[in-house]
Amino acid sequence: MALANPESGAQVTGSVLSALRTPRLLTREILAGIVTTLALIPEVISFSVIAGVDPIVSLVASIVLALTMSVLGGRPAMITAAAGSVALVIAPLVQAHGVQYVLPTVILAGLVQITFGLAGLARLMRFIPRSVMIGFVNALGVLIFMAQVRHLIGVPWLVYPLFGLTIAIILILPRFTKVVPAPLVAIVVVTAVVIIAGLTVPNVAGEGPLDGGLPGVTALLVPLNLQTLQIIWPTALSAAFVGLMETLLTAKLVDDMTDTKSHKGRESWALGVANIAAGFYGGIAGCAMIGQTIVNVKIGRARTRISTVVAGLFLLALVTGLSSIMGQIPMVALAAVMMIVAITTVDWHSVKPTTLKRMPVPETLVMGITVIVVVATGNLAVGVLVGVILAMVLFARRIAHVIRVDRTAADDGLSVHYEVRGPLFFGSSNDLVERFSYGLDPADVSVDLTHAQIWDASSVAALDSIETKYREHGATVTFEGLDERSSVFHRRLTGQFGA
Repeated sequence: MALANPESGAQVTGSVLSALRTPRLLTREILAGIVTTLALIPEVISFSVIAGVDPIVSLVASIVLALTMSVLGGRPAMITAAAGSVALVIAPLVQAHGVQYVLPTVILAGLVQITFGLAGLARLMRFIPRSVMIGFVNALGVLIFMAQVRHLIGVPWLVYPLFGLTIAIILILPRFTKVVPAPLVAIVVVTAVVIIAGLTVPNVAGEGPLDGGLPGVTALLVPLNLQTLQIIWPTALSAAFVGLMETLLTAKLVDDMTDTKSHKGRESWALGVANIAAGFYGGIAGCAMIGQTIVNVKIGRARTRISTVVAGLFLLALVTGLSSIMGQIPMVALAAVMMIVAITTVDWHSVKPTTLKRMPVPETLVMGITVIVVVATGNLAVGVLVGVILAMVLFARRIAHVIRVDRTAADDGLSVHYEVRGPLFFGSSNDLVERFSYGLDPADVSVDLTHAQIWDASSVAALDSIETKYREHGATVTFEGLDERSSVFHRRLTGQFGA
């Protein structure tokens, strides 16, 4: 059941209750959560290696994150766990100062995220252009695919038939039934084949130690003083904003996939609370897992918080009592699932020659640069930031030249009237100054700004400059037609720039 508006707590509860009362929907949510957990495990373990912490630390942190966000988060069905983007940020701190500084870093990052959410800054997401979002999605598909290739290189030949079997089940089974997610069936079947036949192929256990049981509360091993703050604050800020950016982008992506709305502010502060909890009981921060969220929403067709609760509880069961079974899952089966996810993630329509031919060059350029930067750095947040900045620059450059100035001279030659059309801001104001014939115009000049608006101080300075140039030529200029907001803005700043 699609969620009409997750911003309403009553509607969220209603959606969950509807799923609980409908066996078909409940089964779908549970199975989606299980298959998502299986897709989550290898990445979480790999990211723990990147961050320089034990795999069990990342797994337990992922349990805490998934369960906490299932209750507090503003985007149902979105998976949150220990993520690679955050691991990349924390890794240098661990290498330079030791793992004991991770907890205070995570706490500070969580506080930043809580502040961000409560201050309503999540609304800034609306300024991310569509071309950047498409680049983000396409780059995500490339990264997911590339991350799986290592599981198919330099491996025993038996891996390749198992890979083919996994792909075949995923592609063929949905033609006969969609009751059970095809990826889940594929993982179970391939794992059973490996265990029954006694095949030796790389498995989850080979990614890192999977000791059963849960750790205790993480101990604070460094003093909370100014020296510690100086060490952790750069990493904490980076982890906070990278996590926020990836989480909010994922939420927006799920919004588009499900045609529903999410509460971005709630998602932001909830992420901070979840990270602090994960820091104390687990030891590392996280954010939304984009690939696994796509598995949950697109392949598993999950729509409620039930799926993410199941994912957290199933991961808890695997870590505490079923670690030996979890360790026997062949990596090739999980890699095949994620490769299918990667292929379905890419917006293939956006890269068709016919689409590229119709799209404006700046839009295509922004999308391409976003993909290139993300793939080159392996950091989705950096790529999106570069894409947004490039889009802003290209947009400012385009609208800087949309100013139109029409000159009409009076029949008697004693006055001249100018009509200005278009937005006046820092990009267009310099161009505006050059549109007037200061030396040729008579003494009486009027400038009609009915179809123009003043948006910044640069525009006021440009109008002052125009007035000064006419005064130097013995002419008087009158500005008329400004709307109330622009008029108030102009009166407040005119004459303050020494033009």
